[in-house]
Amino acid sequence: MNHRTFNLGITLLLFGFAVFSQRSVAQSARWQPKIPKTWVDSEIATLEVPLADPASSPKYISADYYYRIPVRPIYKSYPIYAPGKEPAGYVERLAKQEPQITFTTSTLRTKQDWINAGELVFDAPIEFVSSGTLFAEVRKESWYEKNRVLITKDGIFPNMRYVVREKGKVEVGILSCAMCHTRVMPDGSTIKGAQGNFPDDRTFGYESRLEEAKDKVEALRSLRTFMRQSYAAPWLQDDSDSQPDRMSVDEIASVMEAIPPGVCARQGSSAFFPPHIPDLIGIKDRRYLDSSGLVRHRSIADLMRYAALNQGADALSLYGGFRPKGELPDPTSESRYSDEQLYALALYVYSLKAPPNPNPVDRQAARGKRVFEREGCAACHTPPLYTNNMLTPADGFRVPDEHRQKFDILEVSVKTDSSLTMKTRRGTGYYKVPSLKGLWYRGPFGHGGWVASLEDWFDPRRVRDDYVPTGFKGHGVTTRAVSGHEFGLDLSETDRKALIAFLKTL
Repeated sequence: MNHRTFNLGITLLLFGFAVFSQRSVAQSARWQPKIPKTWVDSEIATLEVPLADPASSPKYISADYYYRIPVRPIYKSYPIYAPGKEPAGYVERLAKQEPQITFTTSTLRTKQDWINAGELVFDAPIEFVSSGTLFAEVRKESWYEKNRVLITKDGIFPNMRYVVREKGKVEVGILSCAMCHTRVMPDGSTIKGAQGNFPDDRTFGYESRLEEAKDKVEALRSLRTFMRQSYAAPWLQDDSDSQPDRMSVDEIASVMEAIPPGVCARQGSSAFFPPHIPDLIGIKDRRYLDSSGLVRHRSIADLMRYAALNQGADALSLYGGFRPKGELPDPTSESRYSDEQLYALALYVYSLKAPPNPNPVDRQAARGKRVFEREGCAACHTPPLYTNNMLTPADGFRVPDEHRQKFDILEVSVKTDSSLTMKTRRGTGYYKVPSLKGLWYRGPFGHGGWVASLEDWFDPRRVRDDYVPTGFKGHGVTTRAVSGHEFGLDLSETDRKALIAFLKTL
């Protein structure tokens, strides 16, 4: 072997060693999360706070059943543009795209990769529409105008997406996390994870009327079935959500259309007293989820379980003798997220941050902070989270003795409307103490979204029967009191303005 051959051999050996070393370092540096199982029977059994009527607290599907449900793939999705904003030939080009599955763990090497993958899950629709009313309406200007649907500064409708699951077929994807938790701001920017402001219930009512015009009998049958599955709580003596069984399409549509953006009659709540949409930013620090504190948040696994329940599994639970889905279906006819998808989703939600706050911490805000401290607001809204993470009993609810050892309870009722937590299948008899962080980009306010602004919340007139709620008031309601939580209503005008200025800086 001459010296040139020897040197070449040494060079190749060293190069090979370097490549091997780089690969070894890369492999050893790969972030490998310990992913908890979503559905563990013993953990699921203690996940939720019992209902106000404990005998009707849900019995959940088993882990065996859950893991026989097929995992839903996550396909690449595309923006939906408002009429007049769509690039020429856009949908036609989408129809030529090959379906692409975007979530695959083999490509995830860092924690940030997992967070980015979680955003894909957050944006991923779980139901798809390829024809019919909704598919046609999202491309019509009248749908946006009549329902006052907001779009971004780029002309995009951010709450739904086009999806290609089959070449040549473009579908409208719905019911993603982003559908409810994307807020369009006045400047056309968006805040992902925030209290959304898409008028989902209003558009649903509008589309129900269009469906009736096509087939009156089928529209009524389908709508009544939907309302029962979504909201009925038949164990209650006065179940308001049994009313749709006796209502017309027009009457049901009117109830839904009366629900303003930022409030949503989500499944398990009520069309007659719906909850405000929660802000997910900062959820990592919250011990209870839902306005009624229904779900305990003890770990990232609990957030995964919460997502699984809210994306279909809760309809399979048995409430006394009532199962929203009816007969328990063959698990292969359902769909679910994988544990990996749910873990990535939870990481993404944990990573959400509020945009920069535009409100100055000036002299007025400083005075407001002193008012906040003087009035004892911090007892419930404790800094730095601005919540004590406790449950407060609704007016008329008696705290069971065994709850005092199990849950974080502040035994003081602020006497707000108790309907949401006493008359629905999400109702525990409690409301959680909400965080005040991010109030500047949120609204409407109150567990039921009763008022549109902080100024309205601190308006002493709101507790009067002749008050006109600026948020949700209900179909056919002209005036009614927004009762309870009277703290701050007796402040001077100067102190009230200062307090609001401070709250907007949080």
